[in-house]
Amino acid sequence: MTQRLILALTTEANQQSAETLARMLLEQRLAACVALQPQRAMYWWQGQIESSDEVQLLIKARLEQRDALETAVRQHHSYETPEFLCWAAEASGDYATWVAAACRP
Repeated sequence: MTQRLILALTTEANQQSAETLARMLLEQRLAACVALQPQRAMYWWQGQIESSDEVQLLIKARLEQRDALETAVRQHHSYETPEFLCWAAEASGDYATWVAAACRP
């Protein structure tokens, strides 16, 4: 049996900012797990192509907390225009049970 969760994606400018945001989300029980991955990004910003190192955060959370999660990311993010992508995911029963317990206040 599977249960629905969400995966949310954002990026931060550096490892310290990423860890600060991840820890805050975990402490507020808005995420069960946040995977951090350094990467190089190229993107349009203010009419130019930019390139920078950043850290990607893949956040695993309960579907019911999607709005609260987005609000927290936007409030505590270091970027002027933070990336927040979110999609539904199906998880095995045991993993979904763990996520639900980890996100319970």
